[in-house]
Amino acid sequence: MQLHTESTLRHLETLTTELGQLMWDFEQSTCSHFQTFELPREVEARKQRYANAHSLGTNSSVGVKQTKSLNLFTYKWHSLADYVPAIRLFGGVDGFSTQLVSRYFY
Repeated sequence: MQLHTESTLRHLETLTTELGQLMWDFEQSTCSHFQTFELPREVEARKQRYANAHSLGTNSSVGVKQTKSLNLFTYKWHSLADYVPAIRLFGGVDGFSTQLVSRYFY
């Protein structure tokens, strides 16, 4: 059984901060040098959503690939700062199981 210690949590905190700074630097320096676009499946999905919402058919501008960029303002990046406090508050994820609860639903 592996448990977190205060030193491992401090290390995780430090690495999370460093990761955030590195991603911010990457977004500011490297991403601006590349122009990226949607994947073909994303274009097709957008065309399908437009066709479903507008029963008249498709719009020719809907099928054009749109530019995409790295977005660091999403929940998955924001929530990284919450991992260490959650581990301190609730413990690691190996400390509980849903096995007994799941028995009652089958």
